[in-house]
Amino acid sequence: MTTETTESAPANESLRAPLRQELLRRDDPFTPPAALMAMAEQSPVTRSILPGGDPFWLVSGYEQARAVLVDPRLSANRFQYHPRFKELPQELREQLQDDKSRAGSFINMDPPDHTRYRRLLTGQFTLRRMRQLTTRIEQIVTDRLDALLARGNSADLVPEFAIPVPTLVMCELLGVRYEEREEFQRSTAALLRMDLPVKEAVANVEAQRAFMQRLVADKRGNPTDDMISGLIHHAGADPALTDDELINIANLLLIAGHETTANMLGLGTFVLLQHPEQLAALREEPARVGDAVEELLRYLSIVHTGIFRFATEDIELGGDHLPAGSTVVVSIVAANRDKQQWQNPGSLDVTRVRGPHLAFGHGVHQCLGQQLARVEMTVGYTELLRRLPNLRLTVPAEEIPLRNDMLTYGVHALPVAWDAP
Repeated sequence: MTTETTESAPANESLRAPLRQELLRRDDPFTPPAALMAMAEQSPVTRSILPGGDPFWLVSGYEQARAVLVDPRLSANRFQYHPRFKELPQELREQLQDDKSRAGSFINMDPPDHTRYRRLLTGQFTLRRMRQLTTRIEQIVTDRLDALLARGNSADLVPEFAIPVPTLVMCELLGVRYEEREEFQRSTAALLRMDLPVKEAVANVEAQRAFMQRLVADKRGNPTDDMISGLIHHAGADPALTDDELINIANLLLIAGHETTANMLGLGTFVLLQHPEQLAALREEPARVGDAVEELLRYLSIVHTGIFRFATEDIELGGDHLPAGSTVVVSIVAANRDKQQWQNPGSLDVTRVRGPHLAFGHGVHQCLGQQLARVEMTVGYTELLRRLPNLRLTVPAEEIPLRNDMLTYGVHALPVAWDAP
C-alpha cells in the first residue's frame, strides 16, 4: 500500500504541501472531516488554498479522481513542478533534484524514469513469492497471537500486533537475517515516529539508512531468495541499480507497505468493534473476510492527506483553467464516499459487493504491494476474530488516540481484552 513519504530535511518541508487541518481532523473517528465533505458536496472539483497560501484544486469525485491519476499532464514530481520549488535557491533546487536520497524514490517520479523502477519491482512480486509470503504471514500472525494469549487476556493491539506483523513481513520480503530482525523492528519503529525533535528524527533516518546499506552490501555478496537480492542480480536491470537506488527502494517499500498495513489492522479492528452487527456477520461467516477487507479499505481510506499532482501544462479541470504548475489534490477519503459510485457510502457494510475503490490509488502509481497487503489483512482479521473470543475495547471509544495529524490515518493505541479460554 503506498503513500507519500516523510522528509526529515527542513528544506523539503516547504514542498510537502500539507492540507489545511480542517480538511484532515475528524471529530468522529469514522466520519470524514465536515469541511472536506462540504467541499465534495459543492462539486467533484473545487478550488481552495493550501496553508502556505498557494491555490490548489481538490478532486473529490470518484470518476474525476481516476481521470486525474491517469492524466500524463499531471506529474507526481514535486521536486520539479511544486509551485514553491522555483522559489528555492538554485543550489538547493539542484541538491533536491540530485540528492542521493531521491535516487530510486520512484513515488515522486514520472515515466520513463518511474517505468524503469516499476518494471523491475513488478517482476519481483511473482506468484511463487506471494505464495511463500502467504505461508509466512500465516505463521507470523499465529506467533503474535500465541504471544498475546500467553501473557493473559488483554493487550494494546497496536504495538503488540498491528505493527509487528507487517514489520516481520517486510523482513521476509527484503531478506533481513533472523539475527538482525530485532534491530530492524526497533529502527523501523523509531523511523516511523513523527512526534520527535528534528535532530532525533534525522538521526533515526540516518540509522535506518545505515541498516539498509549493510543489507544491500550483504545481498550483493550473499544473495538469497528475497526482493533486494532479486533487484541486485536482475538480468534486466540495465544499468544495474546503485546502492543509493536500492536503499531508497527498500525504505520506500518499508514505509509504504508497513505504515499503511499496520494502520489498517489497528483502525480496521477498532471500527469493527464499534459496529457489533458487522463484527457478528464476520464471526458467523468467516469466508466474508475478503469482501470485508475491501469494504474496510474503502470506508477507512487511511491515506487521508490525499494524493498530490502538479500540472505540467495548462489544463482544464472541473470547468476551471489550471495554469502549469498548479497543485491538484485527489482526496481518496472523499472519492471513496462518492454517492455517484456507491449506495449509502457513509455506511460500513462488510457484505457489500466488491467495487473498484481507490484505497490503493490508480494508474501507473497504483500500489505495487496491494495483493500482499490484502493477504496480511485477511489473515490478520480472520485470526484475531477466531482466536480472541469476545474481543472488546478496555477504554471508552472516545479515549482511543487518533492519528489526525499524521500522513496516514489510524490509531496510536488500541487497548483491548478478550475472554480467557
